[in-house]
Amino acid sequence: MEISLIILCIALLFVWNVKKTSRNITVTISLFTIGILIGQLIFEGYRWQLFFVYLISLVMSITVLYRYYKRSSPIEMKKPLKYSIYSITSILVIFSICMAIYLPVFQLPKPSGPYQVGTQTFHMIDPNRDEIWTKASHDKRELMVQIWYPAQNSKDNKPKALFPEDTTTFQKFTQAYANGLGVPSFVLDYWKYIKSNSYEGVDVLSSKTPYPVVLLSHGFGTTRILHTSQAEHLASNGFIVIAIDHTYSTTATVFPDGRVTGLQTEMNLDSFFETNSKLGMVWTEDIGFIINQLEKMQSGIVQSKFQGKLDLQNLGIMGHSVGGATAFNALYLNSKIKAGINMDGTLYDRDDRNNISKPFMFIQAEDFMVQRKKMESGNIPTAERKTMNISDEQFNRLKQEKLKEYQIIDNVVKHGGLMISVKGAAHFNFTDLQLFSDLFSLLGMTGDIDGERSAMIVNQYVLDFFNKHLKGTGGDLIKEPNTKYPEVIFP
Repeated sequence: MEISLIILCIALLFVWNVKKTSRNITVTISLFTIGILIGQLIFEGYRWQLFFVYLISLVMSITVLYRYYKRSSPIEMKKPLKYSIYSITSILVIFSICMAIYLPVFQLPKPSGPYQVGTQTFHMIDPNRDEIWTKASHDKRELMVQIWYPAQNSKDNKPKALFPEDTTTFQKFTQAYANGLGVPSFVLDYWKYIKSNSYEGVDVLSSKTPYPVVLLSHGFGTTRILHTSQAEHLASNGFIVIAIDHTYSTTATVFPDGRVTGLQTEMNLDSFFETNSKLGMVWTEDIGFIINQLEKMQSGIVQSKFQGKLDLQNLGIMGHSVGGATAFNALYLNSKIKAGINMDGTLYDRDDRNNISKPFMFIQAEDFMVQRKKMESGNIPTAERKTMNISDEQFNRLKQEKLKEYQIIDNVVKHGGLMISVKGAAHFNFTDLQLFSDLFSLLGMTGDIDGERSAMIVNQYVLDFFNKHLKGTGGDLIKEPNTKYPEVIFP
């Protein structure tokens, strides 16, 4: 309907500028325009991006119909004024079209697996851990955890909204993101129309054997929501996926009582490695706590629909950025985790991390190998050093830590692990942010690769990895380069 409305608005602008256009044609276009406008507002919903299309369409249509009813002639205007009006209205319509294109009501990729996907969210409190990111001494560590799973037939249900549906909560949530992006909150209002591919609260699909489990950890300052398509893809292929919001390290986390916590963890260059290590310790403990809760769900100590459904003997973990580093750290420290994936995450605990024999895969952005060669050679141009805005002491510390990280990666690969990179991908191409808007590419947050293509590639390689190491099937994609995915580079 948006597309139809835009076409009709442009048509009205055109016929207004053509003197010989039949009055009946103009009236017909005006009536269709009003009908589509009303239908779009009712069935699809108002979007601020189309404000000028709404306004201009309505004003022109009403003017045409009024003249037709009064049998009056068009108002004669001098050419400079006439052309100025047409120019301004055309620019405003073009602006609306650009905003609708660059800030779209996008759709998450449809999961490729044979199963429909259910989802359920849990509020969990660890009574044995104090919350270190708040000032109140009595606060315990609280987490919001979302589970995606193969679901029973859900044709009578509607897909869950991607973002909070309660109006007040949604406004708090988008305000937090708007503050982070430096834009007014109304800019993100259209997020309320975006749907997931999951059905909330439906039953777990019956199976003779329990489902392998994958834990998912987001990056610093983001949220579990930005990994929904990855979770849905795995769940549709027979995995149960558990994503954690690491409280106070997200842009926004919504709790059942309406609270919305924001980013309270400070990260700066002077204490980057120390803060990262402290943060990682908390996140790794979050992972351990969630595994314990899953064991209680599986056994029935904690009542849930997942009793007997979780194959915790085949437990994997994946994450992005700091979450990816946490995936590596948790895999190393926790014997219950069998395999893991780090998506473009810089490791934070680099000492005593060389003795690893579990399956692990690093998926890196395109510039990883370029930066590695520069760092190992020390041949970083002065101009590039200046853009980093760090002192020589800070740079030398960074270099030492990165060399340790490269050694760990090489050791993982040597012991049967894998490292690949994706051509055209930048840091946030490993999240759903790449699907939100092409503007993120202009800002350098995502790379040149098409967002949907990038999401599909990452999903396929993640699935192949966990199929092999948690199900004992597949493994062809992660074995060697594949002509279907020329963007994937095996260094």
